[in-house]
Amino acid sequence: MNQSLRSIIENSRRLVFFGGAGVSTESGIPDFRSETGLYHTMQMYGHSPEEIISHSFFLKSPETFYDFYKKNMIYLDAKPNPAHSTLAVWEKLGFLSAVITQNIDGLHQDAGSKKVYELHGSVRRNYCMDCHAFYTLAYIMDEANCIGGVPICNQCGGIVKPDVVLYEEALDGSVINGAMKAIEEADVMIVGGTSLVVYPAAGLAHGFRGRKLILINKGATALDGRADLTIGKPIGEVLGELADLVPLYGIIGEEKK
Repeated sequence: MNQSLRSIIENSRRLVFFGGAGVSTESGIPDFRSETGLYHTMQMYGHSPEEIISHSFFLKSPETFYDFYKKNMIYLDAKPNPAHSTLAVWEKLGFLSAVITQNIDGLHQDAGSKKVYELHGSVRRNYCMDCHAFYTLAYIMDEANCIGGVPICNQCGGIVKPDVVLYEEALDGSVINGAMKAIEEADVMIVGGTSLVVYPAAGLAHGFRGRKLILINKGATALDGRADLTIGKPIGEVLGELADLVPLYGIIGEEKK
């Protein structure tokens, strides 16, 4: 394992993690822009990717939207990988202050992470567009609750929409503010599994002004020139080798026992 990475983390006082699609690909969830990713899959629907997962398309053709969404963006069997698990342990030990993710799969929470800023929302949350009643992922995936594949509210009959940020929609202000605060207060930030090309989310990472910036990604990123350390490996592989890491100051209270 890279000893420089271990040393930086062991001496961190307030660590924050900023992650992208590469964190979830190791759990079997495809990314968006690779040759086998969702961008190319969408071409089979006769629409550009920006169009089919846009707010206006959802309103115009919810049947087509949900046909794609359920087949290509929901992975019920996906499980957390070593990256998710390691981050959850670090949070429990008290030196990881937050996870900021561009992913919508909820795997960080499955692994045990509590402070997670989901910049693009989550497939786990769904709301009626009319009465705002909440629905689980299981509800919208059950065809008994759908008409033409579109989930319908059982209280008012309105269309249920996933709480994910579609094209043409703004990011949630409270989530952005929380993520910005976590980044501003961090002395070390790890950016993993993202090339930092999706805005406005990627712009948050550019705002980091802490002591050490670590980039872990199989390809180049927009912040490589600013990084104190870059590692061109899968994020799960790298963090998995650090699962036993405990900063020197972190062994306190019950953890000492």
